[in-house]
Amino acid sequence: MAFASFRDWVRHLDQAGELKRIQQPLATELEITEWADREMKSPGGGRALLIENPTVQGRPSPFPVAINTLGSWKRMALSLGAESVEAAAAELGALLQAKPPTGFREAVRLLGQAIELRHARPKSVREAPCQEVVHRFDPAPSRSEPWPAAPDILRGERTPEFPPTLRDLPILKCWPSDGGRFLTLPCVVTQDPDTGERNVGMYRIQVYDGQTVGVHWQLQKVAARHGRRYYETGRRMPVAIFLGGDPMFPFAATAPLPDGMDEFLLAGYLRRKSVELVKCLTVDLEVPADADFVLEGYVDPQEPLRQEGPFGDHTGYYTLPEPYPVMHLTALTHRRDAVYPATIVGVPPMEDFYIGSASVKLFLPVFRMNFPEIADIALPAEGVFHNLVIVSIRKTYPMQAYKIMHGLWGMGQMMFTKYIIVVDDDTDVHNTSEVLFRLCANTDPQRDSLFSRGPADVLDHATSEVAIGSKLGMDATRKLPGEGFRRPWPPLIRMDPAVKERVGKMFNL
Repeated sequence: MAFASFRDWVRHLDQAGELKRIQQPLATELEITEWADREMKSPGGGRALLIENPTVQGRPSPFPVAINTLGSWKRMALSLGAESVEAAAAELGALLQAKPPTGFREAVRLLGQAIELRHARPKSVREAPCQEVVHRFDPAPSRSEPWPAAPDILRGERTPEFPPTLRDLPILKCWPSDGGRFLTLPCVVTQDPDTGERNVGMYRIQVYDGQTVGVHWQLQKVAARHGRRYYETGRRMPVAIFLGGDPMFPFAATAPLPDGMDEFLLAGYLRRKSVELVKCLTVDLEVPADADFVLEGYVDPQEPLRQEGPFGDHTGYYTLPEPYPVMHLTALTHRRDAVYPATIVGVPPMEDFYIGSASVKLFLPVFRMNFPEIADIALPAEGVFHNLVIVSIRKTYPMQAYKIMHGLWGMGQMMFTKYIIVVDDDTDVHNTSEVLFRLCANTDPQRDSLFSRGPADVLDHATSEVAIGSKLGMDATRKLPGEGFRRPWPPLIRMDPAVKERVGKMFNL
């Protein structure tokens, strides 16, 4: 189902009993993180939080903060308008089965066709709620200029004649050693200057002052590729950052879509309604009309990079400072009833576990289009997304597990995976205890391990060099004679089903 705003989504969570309202003032500096961290680590992901009176450096912000809104399986299903994430994945899988692909390019084409079966591409509109309040910025001040002071306006007394700056938004400082305040749930819109293809990605944004921010798009990200072309030509790069609106926007921004596929197309499919886009006021980009906040601006290739960070990251460790591009704001627009969306990352489990796992479930049919032997895939929370991937397969020939390892390492963000464990299809990949049992029981370390090298996550602090690392694949499947195994493979101990049923009835087990 489609949500008209982030407030509409939060209201839906409230009606479903999935929201805690916090009325007492809570500081955006560390205090919101502490409460949210406890909630995210509660059984099942706890509940979403609505902080109705957040403070920024001791002053009340005119905007409430909502956090952990996607941090459970139930809330992910609600955002998809489905009974479960599995049900949404099954629907997409049914569309994709219309015609088996003959190769990867064909698979990508079929994915786009399947998504468009239900909804047309995004459509443009002239007026939008996200532009109800507009603040245009004067040319950028010098870096030595002090942070502009916020108007001393109490909550509820603000009018559209006094639009806020970044100083007033309830942007979080999440962890004690963070380099400042960070937008943690931003959708960043960029465009390829050669092809015109749009990309919507999620990259943390550090606030430097009231008019400049640091954009942390990593080396292998699409926005970074767009940026390199602008740096080569010396032209200013337009950038738009939006927050809020339908919860499918941040989900689509983080989804492992094939390169070149429009994230707004996926969002429209998932929300069962085409995304309405409005042109920005100061840059030549489009953003969702129902977003809550929009930051417009540009990156100047003639300007040197600036240190960004530290930041308490999803790896569970701080990302140390590195140079990244600076975005200068030309406008900040928002809805009058805007709700500020946020998340935090850190030592797992966190909200991002449910978002990432839902992506894997949803795109499992896409993986199966290329690897039909795959039964299931899991990314345990301890692997912080891509550090550990567990995949079960229906094994029919020797070395099939190694084919899967190489294949997954060659697919998009899977290139960052440090460890891949392949098990047989009778293993529950979501049961870490069962997976470890199969790994320990079914492997000879020297025979069943595969070391490789390739791209690494820029955020990985353990690699000897930035963005370059090694990988380990482990074949925990049963071994076949063609794999050099010359002994009989023993059967797994299982009770007779009739006995299990009889004893269960006898003792109501």
